[in-house]
Amino acid sequence: MAAPTQTPERLLTPGEVATLFRVDPKTVTRWASAGRIGSIRTPGGHRRFRESEVRGLLADLTSEASPGLR
Repeated sequence: MAAPTQTPERLLTPGEVATLFRVDPKTVTRWASAGRIGSIRTPGGHRRFRESEVRGLLADLTSEASPGLR
């Protein structure tokens, strides 16, 4: 029996992450440098961010910001 194939996780650019958080892309880069969010480097040296990690962080921050809405 063959192992199920996994779809590769979508990687987001700093600009896409910035749009989700409504911040400047340079802020996302600073977060990655400070270790606040994990990133992957492409062979060309560009940063990419795992969509699942970004969405999880966004959900955590959103729930922290609005505890009365649970």
